[in-house]
Amino acid sequence: MTPYARRGVHGQTVEALARRILGGEIPEGATLDLVALQSELDVSLTALRESLKVLAAKGMVDARQKRGTFVRARGDWNLLDADVLRWQFEGGRTTEADRALLRNLAEVRAIIEPAAVRLAAARRTPDDLAALDDAIRAMGEDDSDAGHAVAADLAFHRALLKATHNELLERMEMVIESGLAHRDRIVHSSPHSENPVPAHRAVLDAVREQDPDAAETAMRALLDQAGRDLERIDGDDETEGPGPQ
Repeated sequence: MTPYARRGVHGQTVEALARRILGGEIPEGATLDLVALQSELDVSLTALRESLKVLAAKGMVDARQKRGTFVRARGDWNLLDADVLRWQFEGGRTTEADRALLRNLAEVRAIIEPAAVRLAAARRTPDDLAALDDAIRAMGEDDSDAGHAVAADLAFHRALLKATHNELLERMEMVIESGLAHRDRIVHSSPHSENPVPAHRAVLDAVREQDPDAAETAMRALLDQAGRDLERIDGDDETEGPGPQ
């Protein structure tokens, strides 16, 4: 999916507004001053209204007679939308809301991925194994490059979902990928994270052997490792105290 910021003025306006809402700069319940926003963002009123329609479709804003356009409560936001997830984690920050969402993501992964990998073990094809092999190979190539490590990890989990040959499970990539990418950037930028290759290789070996039980066990071990990495980094942050905001 192409980020909205690459879609011209309209897309940049959507992302600017979304980041302000998700970051709390424009709080829940706030009524938007469209004239002030139009001037501040230097866009036409038409472009601004079209951008707000995008956010309305994602449950973030609404409009009412006599009240105007306002930010809806977070409980109304479509947090499963890939754009909303990506916007939540943008900007290089890790807020308490981000951490809560990462914890929620870990719980979702613990439900989905062990079951998905059982299907992958039963249904994988030679092409699926090749894609998983490529991801493992890339994961071990340059562990000093956080961006490379993130891309390789995403490729691995994307290939696993694809190997289920279940169209709906494949689409779960859209739900977890943005949050997983943010988690990976945090973890792979830390010198204290565990080497991810052995845990991923254990999953691949079980899938290759078409052993669903072993695949599920290996996936749960991988997810446990991911949790330990994040907890360790959270502990380091608390020890060091708050950094620059």
